[in-house]
Amino acid sequence: MIADRGGAGPAGLRLVTGSQPAERVIVRPRMRERWPLHWRILVGLVVGVVSGSLANAFAGGTPGLTWIVDGVIEPFGRIFLRLIFMVVLPLIMSALVLGVAGLGDIGRLGRIGAKTFAYTVLATGLSVALGLALVNFFQPGAGLSEETRAALSANAARTPQVTPADAPVGLQAVVAIIPDNPLRAAVNGDMLAVMFFSLMMGLGLALAPRETVAPFVAVLEGLYAIVMEVIELAMRLAPYGVAALLFTLTARLGAGVLRQLASYVLVVLAGLAIHQFVTYALIVRFLGRMSPRLFFERIRGVMLTAFSTSSSNATLPLSLTVTERSLGVPREIATFVLTLGSTANQNGTALFEGVTVLFLAQFYGIELSLSSQLVVVLMSILAGVGTAGVPGGSLPLIVPVLVTVGVPAEGIGIILGVDRLLDMCRTVLNVSGDITAAVVVARSEGVLEVPLVVPEEA
Repeated sequence: MIADRGGAGPAGLRLVTGSQPAERVIVRPRMRERWPLHWRILVGLVVGVVSGSLANAFAGGTPGLTWIVDGVIEPFGRIFLRLIFMVVLPLIMSALVLGVAGLGDIGRLGRIGAKTFAYTVLATGLSVALGLALVNFFQPGAGLSEETRAALSANAARTPQVTPADAPVGLQAVVAIIPDNPLRAAVNGDMLAVMFFSLMMGLGLALAPRETVAPFVAVLEGLYAIVMEVIELAMRLAPYGVAALLFTLTARLGAGVLRQLASYVLVVLAGLAIHQFVTYALIVRFLGRMSPRLFFERIRGVMLTAFSTSSSNATLPLSLTVTERSLGVPREIATFVLTLGSTANQNGTALFEGVTVLFLAQFYGIELSLSSQLVVVLMSILAGVGTAGVPGGSLPLIVPVLVTVGVPAEGIGIILGVDRLLDMCRTVLNVSGDITAAVVVARSEGVLEVPLVVPEEA
């Protein structure tokens, strides 16, 4: 018998037993095995930030640095993201269909769906309320100097404005979720419509005779396995892709805009951190009945990936793997909750939008009444449900919230300079919230079995 832990064991020890006496053989693990994925991503993140900051400090704005960033480094980072994005659609469709079909009876499907929806509304509402409480207390928009206001206003005037798409409202929004042409919805990137179609397909599989649909289930399982293998190959580039993305960000951004918007940035980051490490910790402890320390230790690789890619969709494959293998959530629940959550459970986005609207109101000297702030809360929750899980996907949805409460829509240009950094941070909260929801739902169903030992790469 050979028990081989590779890089996961202490110093790569291998215990060999058989006809000969047991002996300890020291195996020199390969570098990739010796360094788990999340540590290699962290190294790439640090290298990208430090080198990008130095490049900005010594050569910021020069043609040479601009050419290197635009022509070499940023394209490499985008190649990494595209390798993951290209399989997101088949992943969502296969995972969600199999997840729904795997839940079995319709009653259980409805029960899990209701629990997921209740958690989403509760957690998102808490995140927005926390953000509004912080921005009302610290008043970041009211503390800016006149020089800073003038500089930010001039920058906003030069910045191309973000305009919202023609989004349906009321019952028309419900109608829009149901696709009349699933292929067109997939091509247009309408993830809510794709998810609804996948839900219906999974429901049909659950109701159909098992022997009749077995070939189609086998095809979906094969597709799911293929996609996960492609993701694993793409994630080998993650440390280098992360370094490229972070170098691009810091080489372009510099420190000037951060100094000007420091109060706003700090309020957003404080809200995200409190919701991540206090609210989620309490939910995991009392509703998931799991140690928050264990929870955060086992999802740290997911958190780093979410931070570096700024995309819930790009992080979804790793989230599914970690939630199932490291946290013990059954695959059918993990796929159902996480695929829906990647679009519908955006706690960080909702908090960010609430803080941004009130910050811009303070910036323009507009006093928002309690009723107006309640409107901001409700619209931020709804916007969090429909936000695309891609970098910058929340910006277009802030504009209608601003207009509704009487804040100039062009104000969105004021915060665009720091949005990339905040997008990275709020994506961590979005993804962590999805995994928290999966743990809570699995615990409520009595099917959560946290493994004592997990693969180190997870």
